[in-house]
Amino acid sequence: MWKIARQIVRTGIRTEPAPQADDAARVEIERIGQDILDVLGRALTIRAVDAGSCNGCELELHALNNPYYNLEGLGIKFVASPRHADMLLVTGPVSRHMELALRRTWEATPEPRLVVAIGDCGCTGGIFGESYATRGRVSNVIPVDVEVPGCPPAPLEILRAILAAVRRA
Repeated sequence: MWKIARQIVRTGIRTEPAPQADDAARVEIERIGQDILDVLGRALTIRAVDAGSCNGCELELHALNNPYYNLEGLGIKFVASPRHADMLLVTGPVSRHMELALRRTWEATPEPRLVVAIGDCGCTGGIFGESYATRGRVSNVIPVDVEVPGCPPAPLEILRAILAAVRRA
């Protein structure tokens, strides 16, 4: 144990430098939030559904709630029940086990319901495709308004897709 402690003291703290502030992205994030409020006139509530993903897209969805993107400050909230949601964000290829649950979630979401498929798996089935275990893309199970390609897509791209879906409504 002392050998490890000496090595830690000798090495010191090794971390990468903090990323530089991107003012252009910050301005765009605030503009997207204002556009959503202008179109809807109220806050947007979202229900995230993992239909069988690897959780890469979920990590990017969680990043939307960090202080940099500040989704709650833009008037966008994640909710636990589809009955309180305006939009569904669906990640992953739809596994056979999640097909019925996804369809019921979509049916429980009040009109006008919006659906955004996140990631390559949600848009095309990704590397999983369609097989005995998966139905493939989200649009094979429920209607999709906007697709966000990427493995995983950046949080800013997800925000742009949310705005695109809201503008369609």
